[in-house]
Amino acid sequence: MARTPRDITDAELGVLQVLWEGGAATIRQLTDRLYPEGRAAHYATVQKLLERLEGKGCVSRDRGGAVHVFAAAVGRGELIGRKLQSVAEQLCGGSWTPLLTNLVQSRRLSARDRKALRELIDEIDQKPRGDRP
Repeated sequence: MARTPRDITDAELGVLQVLWEGGAATIRQLTDRLYPEGRAAHYATVQKLLERLEGKGCVSRDRGGAVHVFAAAVGRGELIGRKLQSVAEQLCGGSWTPLLTNLVQSRRLSARDRKALRELIDEIDQKPRGDRP
């Protein structure tokens, strides 16, 4: 199946994870975190990944200083939502029920996770109908 332009590759996701965890960084800082052995080819790889992510609107670049600083422009939660919506559309005809059912049944949920899910469902049920997703 062809990838859509907004899809994030595993390598791009690795860059985003470093930005989410460590905050804004230069190409050199990202290269050092992703590839501690730091070869010149790795720097070029990170630079290319950042260009792609910037083109997809997933990172922003501060060009104000001598060295450009990159930051995540998309949050982890937003990306998770996008990816899950894509999976629901591709595999479940757009319905979230089979997707959520499979996720919940495939792994034993902790008491804390079950409580959080119940609270989320209660919160959704309490919203006025027009405010529901």
